[in-house]
Amino acid sequence: MGKTLQEIKYSVLDLAPIREGSNAAESFKNSLELIQQSEKWGYNRYWVAEHHNMPGIASSATSVLIGYLAGGTSKIRVGAGGIMLPNHSPLVIAEQFGTLESMYPNRIDLGLGRAPGSDQLTARALRRYHQSDGSDFPELLEELRTYFKPYEETNLPVRAIPGEGETIPIWLLGSSDFSARLAAQLGLPFAFASHFSPDYTIPALNTYFHSFRPSETLKKPYVMVGVNIIAADTDERAAYLATSSQQQFLSLIRNKPAQLQPPVSNMEEMWSTYEKAIVHKQLKASIIGSKDTVTQKLQSFLAETQADEIIINTQVYSQSERLRSYEIVKNILK
Repeated sequence: MGKTLQEIKYSVLDLAPIREGSNAAESFKNSLELIQQSEKWGYNRYWVAEHHNMPGIASSATSVLIGYLAGGTSKIRVGAGGIMLPNHSPLVIAEQFGTLESMYPNRIDLGLGRAPGSDQLTARALRRYHQSDGSDFPELLEELRTYFKPYEETNLPVRAIPGEGETIPIWLLGSSDFSARLAAQLGLPFAFASHFSPDYTIPALNTYFHSFRPSETLKKPYVMVGVNIIAADTDERAAYLATSSQQQFLSLIRNKPAQLQPPVSNMEEMWSTYEKAIVHKQLKASIIGSKDTVTQKLQSFLAETQADEIIINTQVYSQSERLRSYEIVKNILK
């Protein structure tokens, strides 16, 4: 028998959008307001994602933003969804998240990805002398996990302080089956980016479920799936709000990333038939509509994925409409 919507957990994925005509400072204030409301509504965790060289995303200094958000709340889990590990020294990430865990005990998550989170030119600027296509991700992950172990077990000549001895949940993130397979082999929780890679969702989840090996960290598979949800009082209003997200993807297709744009009444004036098809393909798992529509589509999505947790991305231009969308979803789950 399949899971019901009330049986699983729900979380928030915030890309810290910078709206057209606004700036990062306002974005951070909006994120703080959203996480505080999310905590009141009972969402389980709140993740921000590492992106660079993106005019419409303010979460590039991910660890710093996590500290700001955790400091403005008291119980909701806060974390990275994710840190793109090949961009960084594992020691630095161990120290950063060891610091966060020391400040906000039992509230910090470390989600890790192997993509650059940016274009290749930016990736080279980030890594300086360390060039990586992500193939060394398993080695970087092992190095990072070793820094978190107690010194008595490792006797490392270089120690992560803060960091060593801290129990910080590590998640592997993916948009294909690479991290799904690695998470299964290591017995780690897995989060899949269905919100922009819908075609690979089920194959990746099947790989994870079928290959999972129990570990000290996790005795049975645990999956969180990302999904775009835009909820409003009517289907028509939700569809209108969703045009901001569609414009954002359109700008990426054209290799001209931009700030989050206001919604428009007619997308047909903005894209070609070819561009429309690509955007719809990437966003086809999105759930857009009124409370009743979202309820029906969310139940279908859960039946298909059998997720243990769903993490919701809501990219809309208006802060009040974004808050309203998350409130509608939580009202569905009561």
